[in-house]
Amino acid sequence: MDIEQVREYALSINGVTEDQPFGDDIITFRIEGKIFLCLWLGSDQQDMKDSEPRFALKLTPDRNEELREQYSAVTPAWHWNKKHWSDVYYEMLDEELVTAWIKESYELVVSKLPKAVRCKYQ
Repeated sequence: MDIEQVREYALSINGVTEDQPFGDDIITFRIEGKIFLCLWLGSDQQDMKDSEPRFALKLTPDRNEELREQYSAVTPAWHWNKKHWSDVYYEMLDEELVTAWIKESYELVVSKLPKAVRCKYQ
């Protein structure tokens, strides 16, 4: 899966918007204004530990630990709360895994929305 496929998939999910509040080298994907995915575009502006393509993904703390133990391509997020966010090196993984985790992150954020709003996305 490449960077454009990640972007296209994220935008294909119901209600998702994108913006760039952190600069030109990061795209955030949101549902109802809440970030669930942050895609690094690869410029040298951010103080990243390496230049491998990745995104930050919000999951439960237990799920983050599970994925980090199981996959070397999943690490604690570089600039995010490491308990709730993981960096995913998506080019090292099967597309099915990547899309499933993006959807899982989206669903986690949707589950925290007020019930009246949440029902639009479930």
